Amino acid sequence: CREHASSQSPIFISKPEIFADNYLIFVLGMLAALLSTSIWLNLASLFKLPVSTTHAIVGSVLGFGAIIGGLKAVNWPLVSYIAMSWIITPLISGVIAYLMFLWIQKKILFALSPVESTKKILPLLVFFSIFIFIFSFLTSHNGVLKINISFFLAFLYSSIIASIFSIISFLFVNRFKVNYCKINYYNPHHLKYFEKTKKQLLKINQSSKADVFTKTKKMINEMDDIIDTIHEKTKVTENNFEYFKIEKAFGFLQILSLCLVAFAHGTNDVANAIGPVAAIIRTLSLRSINFSATIPSWIILIGSIGIVFGLATWGWRVVETIGHNITTLTPTRGFSAEFGAATTILIASKLGLPISTTHALVGAVLGVGLAKGISALNLKTLKDIVLSWIITVPICAVSSIAVFYILKKIFI
Repeated sequence: CREHASSQSPIFISKPEIFADNYLIFVLGMLAALLSTSIWLNLASLFKLPVSTTHAIVGSVLGFGAIIGGLKAVNWPLVSYIAMSWIITPLISGVIAYLMFLWIQKKILFALSPVESTKKILPLLVFFSIFIFIFSFLTSHNGVLKINISFFLAFLYSSIIASIFSIISFLFVNRFKVNYCKINYYNPHHLKYFEKTKKQLLKINQSSKADVFTKTKKMINEMDDIIDTIHEKTKVTENNFEYFKIEKAFGFLQILSLCLVAFAHGTNDVANAIGPVAAIIRTLSLRSINFSATIPSWIILIGSIGIVFGLATWGWRVVETIGHNITTLTPTRGFSAEFGAATTILIASKLGLPISTTHALVGAVLGVGLAKGISALNLKTLKDIVLSWIITVPICAVSSIAVFYILKKIFI
């Protein structure tokens, strides 16, 4: 986090020498960026909008840097690079979550014996989740190990710890007993094939006569019966006791994936928030602008405490939007979304990209929802979220400029 955080301080100021004559201008600018960002984030939380902290802080620093140093002071290639990551992030996390949930559906929810399949697959998911967490913890964003061990040992330690947790989860899920009276033999994935067959039969029926017309009509009716049966049996499956046992098992797994998201969030968003703070502290202590690669631990601790406090107070409002208002989430869907978001964030953090945790998580939830069809999504909520994303950068840029001039009037 330290290296990543330090890179966020002057993120768009490509020519820091423009502040050489008065370092207080730089300090007030960074302070204005922090204030305008916090104001917008609190307003967004009030209206239950999951806006991006990264978006806000980048927009604020961008506005301040452009008004003081002019457009030439902005590192536009870097701006474009990061802006592109904001678009790609929800797409990648959405695809990962979508594929993960489809895989869980195919291998577990729509298997001939869902509980038996859970006993085999859930320990594997635990292994990969723990492995990603431990391996990410042992390595820094540029792939260099934080501790003096080889890459092979880091891989080995991660594998051993992940295996231990996987064995524990195996013992846990094997306590479940199978109720063979409630096995599901109807796979919703077959629906598209039956529907395509029905369309072809309709074409034949419309252009045929006599016996062919009668026989194809009968086959179309049989297709309708099969399609209705699959819809009905699928609904029954999602409400039977065996299904709830599977979701209960994934409820424990979701706690693990939640920890993975929290870890990924700390590697990225805490860094984005404390970057300007670190720059202010360093500049005031040296009385000159000097971007250090080392961030004091107490600054990181303050950022972490702030995130926890925010979650405990206003956080429930945003949680309600993402967890309930976009689409219906069950433990299996929640795990898929969290796994997709965490994986995307950790990869981006390794590459040093200040991506949005909000974008990653919303994109992942959207991907899980699409796995059940567009009708499973609350399009009004999605429209409000996208609109809030679009206006975040310009609002924070303008408010940062306004706050900067107010602070300048007061202190200079």
